[in-house]
Amino acid sequence: MRKPIKFYVDEHVATAVVKGLRRRGAEVLTVLDAGLRSAPDEEHLARVQTGGYVLFTQDNDFLRLHATGFTHAGIVYAPQGTAVGDIIRGLMLIHQLLEPGDMQGHVEYL
Repeated sequence: MRKPIKFYVDEHVATAVVKGLRRRGAEVLTVLDAGLRSAPDEEHLARVQTGGYVLFTQDNDFLRLHATGFTHAGIVYAPQGTAVGDIIRGLMLIHQLLEPGDMQGHVEYL
């Protein structure tokens, strides 16, 4: 049986994205849920690695960490200004088609 991707969203992501994903059945953990508001980016990536989550962010600092070789369970990035509907559709496509192992150490751009 296929194991769906769970998303961890950082504090730059609109609440409407979280609500939209949850309404569609995706498991979503927010920075606030995890008690990591204002934590360093490295701590967020460590949290997703241990929790089996893929990070969704609109903060390009995570792309820089990826470029340095920082270990992570997967990052999905959309630039600021991307429409909420486009983000939800893109994340749900990833949720429906990929498994957590497919995202290990990978960045997917929306």
